[in-house]
Amino acid sequence: MLKLKGADTHFRPPGTFRNRLFDLIGPKFVEKIMIRYTSLYAVTTFSSAFLLFQIQPIIAKLILPWFGGAAAVWSVCLLFFQAVLVLGYLYAHLLTHRVQQRLQAWVHILLIAVSALLLPISAPSVLKPSGAEDPATRVLMVLAVSIGLPYFLLSATSPLLQAWQSKSHPTMAAYRLYAFSNMGSLLGLLSYPLVIEPRTSNLHQAVGWSVAYGLVGVLCAAIALQNRTLDDISVSSDTAPAPDWKLKGLWTALAACGSMLLLSVTSYISQNIAAVPLLWTVPLGLYLYTFILCFGKHRWYRRGVFLRFLGVALASMGYALAPDRANVPPPVLIPVFCAGLFVCCMVCHGELAQLKPPTAYLTTFYLLISFGGAMGATLVALVAPHTFRGYYELPISLGLCAVLIPLILCRRPRGAADAYLSRRALTLITVLVAGFCVSLYVNTQRQASNARVRVRNFYGALRVEDRTAFAVIAGVSQPEPSVRASADPRYRDLINGSIEHGIQFLAPGRGREPTTYYGPTSGVGLAIRAAGRQGAINVGAIGLGTGTLAAYGRSGDHYTFYEINPQVVAIANREFSFLRQCPAKVSIVVGDARLSLEREAPQSFDVLAVDAFTSDAIPTHLLTREAFSVYLRHMKTAGLIAIHVSNKYLNLAPVVSAAADSLDRRAVLLDSPADSSRGLYVATWLLVGNDQEFLREPELDSLGKAVIASKEDLWTDDHTSIFKALK
Repeated sequence: MLKLKGADTHFRPPGTFRNRLFDLIGPKFVEKIMIRYTSLYAVTTFSSAFLLFQIQPIIAKLILPWFGGAAAVWSVCLLFFQAVLVLGYLYAHLLTHRVQQRLQAWVHILLIAVSALLLPISAPSVLKPSGAEDPATRVLMVLAVSIGLPYFLLSATSPLLQAWQSKSHPTMAAYRLYAFSNMGSLLGLLSYPLVIEPRTSNLHQAVGWSVAYGLVGVLCAAIALQNRTLDDISVSSDTAPAPDWKLKGLWTALAACGSMLLLSVTSYISQNIAAVPLLWTVPLGLYLYTFILCFGKHRWYRRGVFLRFLGVALASMGYALAPDRANVPPPVLIPVFCAGLFVCCMVCHGELAQLKPPTAYLTTFYLLISFGGAMGATLVALVAPHTFRGYYELPISLGLCAVLIPLILCRRPRGAADAYLSRRALTLITVLVAGFCVSLYVNTQRQASNARVRVRNFYGALRVEDRTAFAVIAGVSQPEPSVRASADPRYRDLINGSIEHGIQFLAPGRGREPTTYYGPTSGVGLAIRAAGRQGAINVGAIGLGTGTLAAYGRSGDHYTFYEINPQVVAIANREFSFLRQCPAKVSIVVGDARLSLEREAPQSFDVLAVDAFTSDAIPTHLLTREAFSVYLRHMKTAGLIAIHVSNKYLNLAPVVSAAADSLDRRAVLLDSPADSSRGLYVATWLLVGNDQEFLREPELDSLGKAVIASKEDLWTDDHTSIFKALK
């Protein structure tokens, strides 16, 4: 735009209606229009990011029951989201660099119209797994069919609008929209467990999201139409050189490191507590918040400050991962790892913000960031479960983050802020990083050396350990001086992450003793003994573990175990003898228990034990009203359903009681004490059955306690909220 010498007006090439209109209405009016126009960019970017991250927990929760409530479902979902993000950014890059401006609008509008035909979103029931397929592949397939195209277009919105804005308004800060995008993402993510999930059903969530997507699609189409005529007035004065391959590699590495840490920390927390949206959203929310702080108007990242915090964070998380700190309680573990994740991501994303290129290379920058994120997610969600025998991705992620420290210090040119970094300081930092990586490796090897067996798959990392001269009290291994000298306290332990899933004594004559949560005075033990007074019984068990319940089996009895993890079946048969020594007939059905029971004919169980623990809690889809309807279809009239609800942090007894009340059944709670010399833990079981059955068994009726529950405690397939179950 040229200014005539000695004149107060701007020169406009004559001959176009737009230019004559500009001269007529005046620059100030046009400036107001531009401000409103920019606000439309911000609103659309914010709204699309809000929906982009709101759909993540919605769809993950919908398909979680299909895969046994495994914590890995969320990791694979994050992989899908990161991969589609790459495709969306690639689409934005190619559209803005390879397609004429006039055609860009029509291409984008056409895709928005096609995606609207796929609404409302849903998970097709025909894609439910049968149990034989690879679960990770099936999760990716379900997500691609159900939300693939809408998610693709939403992921492309932010870089596409930033590219359009940088062309139409070169003086505007296009990167500011990235902060708007992450603010919308954070709000969309956090609003789900706190507002949406507790108050709306799954159906209403899907329909409401679909309506909001349609509105955002209209906004995107409006902006696209406005930009289709900007070719003749768009000017780019950016003549900065293109980024070299080293800088591009550093962008990718920083993004991959943040993504690996996000998935690793989330998986670690979920495996030790529960695979629920509430615990998914906290790490992801912190991850997004670091983008907001680093790319916003006021950048909060200060290298000198956060590198010091990073040293403390890495040391704290490495210390918590040591084998002798495996039983750190969640109230300590969660803040340590969440705070550590925040600091690590502040460094990764803060360095990215300082290394961002001019707006001419904006879409390239975002494309490489998204590619790095997808690469990190792939390593954690797909490569690690098929390559490692243990849970090693978190130590590897911490080591990678530490290694990046000297690299970023060497890459940045030294200025006043970095003057204190002498060669000696860089050498010292490098030595400390090397020492930290060695300590992580040593701790990992120590854990591996204690294990008799280590295996890993989609459902988690399992290990079997032989322990001597210890007794287990409430799930924590401690020296036990009270054990008699003549007793043989050696036992074999099955561990998933840091959660114990069963033990068996190794001493001769003690191999058939029921241990842990299944002692003779436990709820399930009392239920099996009560049913056995009438003769041979038919027992079902959801969750195999070490097969401890088979210790109650007698000749003529039939025990059917439902187990989703084939590696658990192999370990129970090979490393433990409960199944081999059981005189009863034993059957094992591999696959999600609820899906298997839905397909089977009525089994006429006398007792059905629900004890399928994923992480430290029963998966939510096994505690809904619909799930209990499935169980009752397989029960004899006088049968008892025993539900194991022992948990330090979730109060699931009202949930079970509410489900029983809704189906005209009675629920009683039975607590059993610990006995360290017999390997018994404190156990809480709820027995669900007819009133007549409890009256016939005075022992159950007298020992059991009623549980007060309200209609708000009832879980259904369409509405569950873990938030209310927190103790």
